[in-house]
Amino acid sequence: MACPTPESGGVAALLTPGTYVIHPGQPDWGLGQVQSAVGARVTVNFPHAGKQLIDASVVPLRAVEPEDWMP
Repeated sequence: MACPTPESGGVAALLTPGTYVIHPGQPDWGLGQVQSAVGARVTVNFPHAGKQLIDASVVPLRAVEPEDWMP
């Protein structure tokens, strides 16, 4: 079975509403929570950057558990 890739939108499909993520290029944005994911377009609410629309085919968002995340 092939792994989902950002190009296929598979990674975004795994990022369901409520999932916590980190933007690897903007760690100062904090721990974001996915609001919606349609194809590769993921809307994430970050505590220090507000609501951001992210193209998951370009930015590899990393899903994390809040208790495992350390700023």
